[in-house]
Amino acid sequence: MKIAILSRNPKLYSTRRLVEAATEHGHETRILNVLRCYMHRPGIHYGGEAVTGFDAVIPRIGASVTFYGTAVLRQFEMMNTYPLNKSVAITRSRDKLRSLQLLSRKGIGLPVTGFAHAPDDIQDPIKMVGGAPLVIKLLEGTQGIGVVLAETQKAAESVIEAFMGLKANILVQEYVKEAGGADIRCFVIGDRVVAAMKRQAREGEFRSNLHRGGSASLIRITPEERSTAVRAARTMGLNVAGVDILRSNHGPVVMEVNSSPGLEGIETATGKDIAAMIIQFIEKHAALGRTRTRGRG
Repeated sequence: MKIAILSRNPKLYSTRRLVEAATEHGHETRILNVLRCYMHRPGIHYGGEAVTGFDAVIPRIGASVTFYGTAVLRQFEMMNTYPLNKSVAITRSRDKLRSLQLLSRKGIGLPVTGFAHAPDDIQDPIKMVGGAPLVIKLLEGTQGIGVVLAETQKAAESVIEAFMGLKANILVQEYVKEAGGADIRCFVIGDRVVAAMKRQAREGEFRSNLHRGGSASLIRITPEERSTAVRAARTMGLNVAGVDILRSNHGPVVMEVNSSPGLEGIETATGKDIAAMIIQFIEKHAALGRTRTRGRG
């Protein structure tokens, strides 16, 4: 099988592991910088040459290049190349507000959340989530950037005013204090959680992201947490996802569904070969896609 990996940095751990796993399974890979791909109807060019003959494509598209990255991925889809995650699912998951609306409609546990563009009364969205302490998030933020814990009413008002003064879109969410600065990253492939780790924020920090100095450890999740993670990924339409869950007093609540979850933290914490599992999933489903295409002919 010939597999394209859309990644802007071939040295990243996740990209390297996917190449290694694909090679070990006898497949050919090519890493393509998504921003250097250019398109014409009906194909893709890269480095002055047509990109052809790929059976599958693995999108590792950063949040900052979602618009162009998903456009390139759509082009692969038009060329009948099997996508590990579809472009529409990635776009859906990157929109924090849309994600929350879809998850809420499916009855999946979520923190109490408010959204406003320009409220007449800034105190109203604060009241909606139960008052301070509360969390304020930029809709465009990633890896914990643009996430602020406001411990008092006055601090919350000041932060919201500042963000709105910058014309930023924000979410206001309840602060789940009982989580103790920890969350659970559930790594979903297909219809099951293949690995899970606990991410603990460093002392003095409430954001548990590993990029912010958090630590990771193996954890046993409950059947309810497992079901929540799988349902969340399915709601987004993602075959592979990192679902971040908090343990609250009213059960598991989903904080985020990541369409391009990193492999280093989860493989290190669990000792599992997640990259190989991803390649095995592609082997099975890309083959099914080719069979169905031949059947239609």
